[in-house]
Amino acid sequence: MLAILDPGLRSEALTHREWASRHSRSYERLEFLGDAVLGLIVTDELFRRHPARQEGDLTRMRQRVVSREACAVVSADCALPALMVEAAPASRADDARALAQSHNVTAALAEAVIGAGWIGAGAEATTSAVLGSFSAALDAAPAHMLDPKSELQERVQALAEPAVRYEITGHDGPPEGRTFHARVLRGDHEVGRGSGSSKQAAEQAAAAAALVSMRRGA
Repeated sequence: MLAILDPGLRSEALTHREWASRHSRSYERLEFLGDAVLGLIVTDELFRRHPARQEGDLTRMRQRVVSREACAVVSADCALPALMVEAAPASRADDARALAQSHNVTAALAEAVIGAGWIGAGAEATTSAVLGSFSAALDAAPAHMLDPKSELQERVQALAEPAVRYEITGHDGPPEGRTFHARVLRGDHEVGRGSGSSKQAAEQAAAAAALVSMRRGA
């Protein structure tokens, strides 16, 4: 997608606000647009694929496909964090490398590129790119309607592997709006990270990320 965009849109989609100048924009506006575009494309695709599914099921499937975890996986697959670092000013290279490790930044880049594609490449090209990039998440969406932690536990048990365990890795933000961060491990190997407004929500997000990775590796 980035390859067919004009230089201005490409630059905006890869510019973090930490080094955006007065004459350039960060990716945040494009992220806002991309979030809506992704939701529309995925909603339409799920509606077409599953004519017998009710609204509640379709809503839950969409939530999983457009989640921050799924966006982060797609972003990493497309090397967007590395491209952000490459595009950053030399004086901010260290900051860019640190931000490239952020789960939220990684996910935001995917949405920003989708927004840039909608403006610069058009609806047809963007829809095709999104459906291709999110194909694994779309295919897996109806497999189980369990919550991510329950589904992950079932999958691991079916593989006769040791049970997964969760760790809360930290939190940030004010007490009234705190965000917790968690990771899930199989043995000593980390298989997913996630964030949420509670410890339980963060663990669910980490489990969802692990499921996406497992499906891609299947």
